Amino acid sequence: MRLLTTLALSASLASTVFMGNVNAQETAATVSAQPLGGALHLLSGRGGNVVASIGLDGVLLIDNDYADLGPAYEEVLAGLTESGIAPGFVINTHWHGDHTGNNEYWGNRGAVLVAHRNVRTRLSTPQEIAALKRKVDPSPVIALPIVTFSESLALHFNDDDIEVQHYPAGHTDGDSVVFYSRQNVVHMGDLFFKDRFPFVDLSSGGSIDGYIANVEAVLARIDDGAVIVPGHGSLAGRDDLQRYLDMLRQTTSAVRAALQQGKSVEQVTAAGVGEQWDSWGAGFIDEASLIATIAADSL
Repeated sequence: MRLLTTLALSASLASTVFMGNVNAQETAATVSAQPLGGALHLLSGRGGNVVASIGLDGVLLIDNDYADLGPAYEEVLAGLTESGIAPGFVINTHWHGDHTGNNEYWGNRGAVLVAHRNVRTRLSTPQEIAALKRKVDPSPVIALPIVTFSESLALHFNDDDIEVQHYPAGHTDGDSVVFYSRQNVVHMGDLFFKDRFPFVDLSSGGSIDGYIANVEAVLARIDDGAVIVPGHGSLAGRDDLQRYLDMLRQTTSAVRAALQQGKSVEQVTAAGVGEQWDSWGAGFIDEASLIATIAADSL
């Protein structure tokens, strides 16, 4: 009971800035664009990072932010394409609303929505994010991915070879990482929060151990020249992702060791996970939320 109380209290604060609570962030609906090389551009609004591939084959988006930002993204894309071409493809890295909020917007404009099969399952059925005490209604049919896959998918678009690879039981059970081979750009979705503690959605099939294993797998695949787009945060490199993995390993080990010694979640929270990680709790997930998640996935 104490564990559940700790988790609920810490997550309730975070829930005001996640999963489409627009009232909590009444900022201007603006989107910025940053070139990544070749056909690729990083688009940043208020939710998860978006990558747009723009070229002779048209427009392909990776993720699409909160629902209220659709027109702002359309305006930015119109400027980049100089012809106002709507995306032909939209790939979802997972199902959460700060990454899929404009599925309906782009679906209504003819985009082919693509995602792991678990993303379609979760978007098409009622969901509950237990840590945030948030229930999510099913999405309309037009917002559901119409192309799904189980392990991986390849696209050949705008002079690049794109691989969409599923990584199981990490942030959710439907996470995908997108690799652009020629540009050496990797979009990790919410398997990477740069210099921040992660949100592991246990009620959506995520797990701490799976999350760590997935980050390890991506690190083993990329080289020192890779440009990494995190789900949240600024552009990163391999060293940033290694530091992120170090944090995941060390904090998880520290929390589990303390619990095995018989300490309560409250005692572990009071002690913290190490002052070297103090700044990492300034994002969506604070230190107490991270500890509660690790504990909930360990007991």
